[in-house]
Amino acid sequence: MTTEEKKKSKEFLHRLHGKYYGKKKSKEPKVVAKTPKEEPKVEGLSRNALMLQAKAKGIKNFRILNKKELGEVLKEGTTKERINEIVTEAISRWKTGWGTSKQKTQK
Repeated sequence: MTTEEKKKSKEFLHRLHGKYYGKKKSKEPKVVAKTPKEEPKVEGLSRNALMLQAKAKGIKNFRILNKKELGEVLKEGTTKERINEIVTEAISRWKTGWGTSKQKTQK
C-alpha cells in the first residue's frame, strides 16, 4: 500500500466514522403539521365515559360501538330509528369478524 492509498483510506474511514459516530444531532422535537380529522370531536370524553352514558340511556349493544358511533347515538336530536340503524350497522360489522374467511367473503 502506498502512502497515497493509506491517506485515502484514512480519509474514507474518518468520513465514515464521522457519519455514524460524529457529533450528535440536537434532540429538538420535529414540528409535524397535523391534518384535521374528519371525525367530529365528542366533547373530549373518553370512549369509556361515552359507554357509561349509553348504558345509562338504555342503548343495547353499546360495547361494540366505536367512539364516533357513540357520539352520534348520544346526541340529543338522535331518534330511536337512527339509534337502531347505527347499532345494527355495528352489529353486522362486529359479526363479520367471526367465522372462517370463506363465510366472511360470502356476506
